[in-house]
Amino acid sequence: MQFGIFTVGDIAPDPTTGYTQSEAERISNMVRVAQRADEVGLDVFALGEHHNPPFVPSSPTTLLAHIAALTKQIMLSTSVTLITTNDPVKIAEDYAMLQHVAKGRLDLMVGRGNTVPVYPWFGKDIRNGVALALENYNLLHRLWREDVVDWEGGFRTALQGFTSTPRPLDDVPPFVWHGSIRTPEIAEQAAFYGNGYFANHVLAPNLHFKPLVDFYRERFEHYGHGSSDQAIVGLGGQAFIAKRSQDAVKTFRPYFEEYPVFKGSSLDDFMERTPLSVGSPQEVIDKTMTFQEGFGDYQRQLFALDGMALPVEMALEQVELLGTEVVPVLRKEMAARRAPGAPEAPTHASLVKEKYGDTEPRQPRPNPNRGDNLSGTSPYQDSAPEFRANFPLAV
Repeated sequence: MQFGIFTVGDIAPDPTTGYTQSEAERISNMVRVAQRADEVGLDVFALGEHHNPPFVPSSPTTLLAHIAALTKQIMLSTSVTLITTNDPVKIAEDYAMLQHVAKGRLDLMVGRGNTVPVYPWFGKDIRNGVALALENYNLLHRLWREDVVDWEGGFRTALQGFTSTPRPLDDVPPFVWHGSIRTPEIAEQAAFYGNGYFANHVLAPNLHFKPLVDFYRERFEHYGHGSSDQAIVGLGGQAFIAKRSQDAVKTFRPYFEEYPVFKGSSLDDFMERTPLSVGSPQEVIDKTMTFQEGFGDYQRQLFALDGMALPVEMALEQVELLGTEVVPVLRKEMAARRAPGAPEAPTHASLVKEKYGDTEPRQPRPNPNRGDNLSGTSPYQDSAPEFRANFPLAV
């Protein structure tokens, strides 16, 4: 079971002081939060992608590469990478490069995005959002698994004899989660490819996403990737933690109730009706355990901790409390309740082992004699002839 945090990089006035962080401060503070998450032993730090104020993470690969250089063990991910408005060729290149830079400590979550103005900014139409997500991911999936790709679709120019570089680290693509707010087509897509499905699960009614998670599990089994309980599921969440429950509620109330999105809402109402967890470490533990009861065994739990204009020192304290007082208990209690044989979240190491067994991974090397790529054959030297003999379909 993986536990971690995600950030959307939002900026808003602090309701208790009126102070608004600059973009430079917010970017720097997200790096500090990621470093602290690594230091306290969390498993994942995920970064959203946004192209409109008041959000700053327009280039996740840039920031995550910087964080990779400053951290030691934490997995880096996205929440989400826009599969609709980004060119899948550029996604293939950028995230393969980031996978190399991070030495395999990378996966990513792809999603449609639901901010209407963003689509025309990148020459797209939100009415094609689902179709774009399906087609673009189909291409991304192939670009990471085939040295030479011929492809034609409805939303971008065709490719002939195209090779995306660099090839994925160890010729093993990053694991992909498909993030969704409410779209069954995205759950179907995740199931078709045997990828992970991540339910947003933030501030929606309790168990709102259970029908979609159940649908994904059923379709995962339908496509022959394993039984439904072997499907790879992740959940989002939001928490604010203090040693005492009353202190948590008192401190967090103005940040929630004065935040532009929720202004006029009741914190107490949201705490009761949604997965929002505000309270002592034990109360956050108890609330999170209800997720396992409701959704069944799952593989990744991410919490939003640093948004809604929280000062960075308060956000760092939240990460500390989550990593030292909440997650260790959740690991133990969730493990004790897990069904025998329940899968773990894939990592680069586990995917390499699954593909190669005890054989050395393939290390693609460009072949200068095939550099023009016009022959339709692989532009890479066969760096492991014995691997070709043992695994002819994988090269």
